[in-house]
Amino acid sequence: MRDAVIVDAVRTPVGKGKPGGALSGIHPVDLSAHVLGALAERNGLDPVTVDDVVWGCVSQVGEQAGCVGRYAVLAAGWPESVPGVTVDRQCGSSQQAVHQAAAGVIAGQYDIAIAGGVEVMSRVPMGSTRGENFGKPFGPLVGERYDHVVFNQGIGAEMIAEEFGLTRADLDQHALDSHARAVRAIDEGRFKGQIAPVTLADGTVVDTDEGVRRGGTLEKLGQLATPFKEGGVISAGNASQISDGAAALLVTTSEIAARNGWTPIARFHTGTVTGVDPVTMLKGPIPATAKVLQRAGLTHADIGAYEINEAFASVSLGWQRQTGADYDLLNPNGGAMALGHPLGASGARLMTTLVHHMRDNGIRYGLQSMCEGGGMANATVLELL
Repeated sequence: MRDAVIVDAVRTPVGKGKPGGALSGIHPVDLSAHVLGALAERNGLDPVTVDDVVWGCVSQVGEQAGCVGRYAVLAAGWPESVPGVTVDRQCGSSQQAVHQAAAGVIAGQYDIAIAGGVEVMSRVPMGSTRGENFGKPFGPLVGERYDHVVFNQGIGAEMIAEEFGLTRADLDQHALDSHARAVRAIDEGRFKGQIAPVTLADGTVVDTDEGVRRGGTLEKLGQLATPFKEGGVISAGNASQISDGAAALLVTTSEIAARNGWTPIARFHTGTVTGVDPVTMLKGPIPATAKVLQRAGLTHADIGAYEINEAFASVSLGWQRQTGADYDLLNPNGGAMALGHPLGASGARLMTTLVHHMRDNGIRYGLQSMCEGGGMANATVLELL
């Protein structure tokens, strides 16, 4: 029986997704090519042996249109025989890419696959596909089904906070914890083994996540506006950052890994995906976690680390309150509120951080989940090898 293992995982540092951000001068295709090249170099991978590159990207327009996964292969200088495909499951696009790569390997359609993703939000802003020239991303029937409500993630995050009784102080403290954990991870060098530094045209080397803040306080965060609801609890300080970045994972079978002299980090144990209502939209990680644990035959007592995407503080904290998971095991190296959320790359970024953390700390099982636009969520259980 074939399995799927993750041989290695690599990512760029995450840059601020605005003009002047550390990675804002790099085309999304070229940033994708950077992590592909780093993955091949680190593992002595002959690109001609890669059966497919499965690449996540959310805003597939402009510089991210025309199948960014395929152009990434060509930009990396890999043989033209290597194909690429681009996946959109909103914020979970590159986590879904890992699921598809693993499924292809287990089924025998692939022997070696690369899964990952990219988003350069400084160059292709969120919502670029929704201008007046494109129309709404859903038709009249969806509008009628939900009484023509405005689908808005920020409003959904406010609804989640109200449902779980989360106060502004709860959410702001969660954000401060995220930054503190990221600061500790940076200072202790935990990310060095997973980051492929990027050298800019002027020779500057970018090797550290740009959005991490030091010295924040509840008082400072409490002064920020709540744009989604007057007197609400969601602010820029307790929401994920707009970011640039890319990440990639090498997926194959245990047998093929051994044949190539590779020592895998983790086995793809179980993966699942589920849907929830598209109005609240962001509660998907709660049922997705229950579903993946049931299918894996595991409980929360078996999990030694969680990566739950911090799209908004109410999402990850609401998930923790509902599941009862150990708060200290949640995003132990910081989450998207500190490290950033380059949409199409985030699933692969989270998984890269998770597998390295598992290996560095001898953690047998890790679980990852993230909310997704339209009301969905992927969940993955990885097993250390």
